[in-house]
Amino acid sequence: MLELGGTDTAAPAGDLIKDITEATFMEDVVEVSKEIPVIVDFWAPWCGPCKTLGPALEKAVTEAGGKVRMVKVNVDESQQIAAQLRIQSIPTVYAFFNGQPVDGFQGALPPSEIKAFVDKAAALAGEDEGLSAAVEAAEQMLTEGEAEDAAQTFEAVLGEEPSNAAAYGGLVRAQLALGAVDQAEALIQNAPADVAATPELDAAKAQLELARQAENAGPEAELRAAVDADPDNLQARLDLAQALHASGDVEGAVSELLELFRRDREWNDGAAKTQLFTIFDALKPDDPIALAGRRKLSSMIFA
Repeated sequence: MLELGGTDTAAPAGDLIKDITEATFMEDVVEVSKEIPVIVDFWAPWCGPCKTLGPALEKAVTEAGGKVRMVKVNVDESQQIAAQLRIQSIPTVYAFFNGQPVDGFQGALPPSEIKAFVDKAAALAGEDEGLSAAVEAAEQMLTEGEAEDAAQTFEAVLGEEPSNAAAYGGLVRAQLALGAVDQAEALIQNAPADVAATPELDAAKAQLELARQAENAGPEAELRAAVDADPDNLQARLDLAQALHASGDVEGAVSELLELFRRDREWNDGAAKTQLFTIFDALKPDDPIALAGRRKLSSMIFA
């Protein structure tokens, strides 16, 4: 069996670089990245480029002097995580920070670009703590229903750092919470180039799409009756899922979409899977509904 990136050698002290499985992904990646950036290398023993990329990544991470950690995930042994993160080719590398992916690339890169990628990830830990605290406070306001105060705080952060993706995405979500859907859409359309392709804005885009769907959601009771009368009425089931999400029943919406996928995964160009990923993208990566839904979807895909 071919091994990736020098796994025959001992990992640096302090678990700076380690092999993990999907069983410990939440602990070793999502939780750890809330304290320090984590580079995740998705590889497989049969992948030729992985054997070149792995050692180069390890070298760059070691040279970063403890400012970033690295984990290696064998996709053959961790298929659910690979599916949840939409890993379509390897090697694929993600940088996680504050519990979510913030940067990444696919394929082999020259050492100089690998070092630049790792250095960029390592620099995240040194971001302005004051601004990070303000963003965290605004997120708490948003959670507690104080959307107007949250929007003002996000705007203040952006006044200091216009390319703060967390604050920009938060401002979009605050506008959506206030019912200002058009303003949220305008923010997305006018996002700075270095914010436009970030996970934070992707999440905001997904929430915008769901908000637009909610504007046209059908009557939940009638749609439920239609599905109960004919469980194979897939359009009614999709419409019911959208109505449930619009009313705040996210878990119910996911359940209906999983059932739709089970009945006919290819229906309407895979509409169930597309809608599920829109909901998952709109939620936080560690949201229990997203985690459970992704796990159930993955089990269906690989069944």
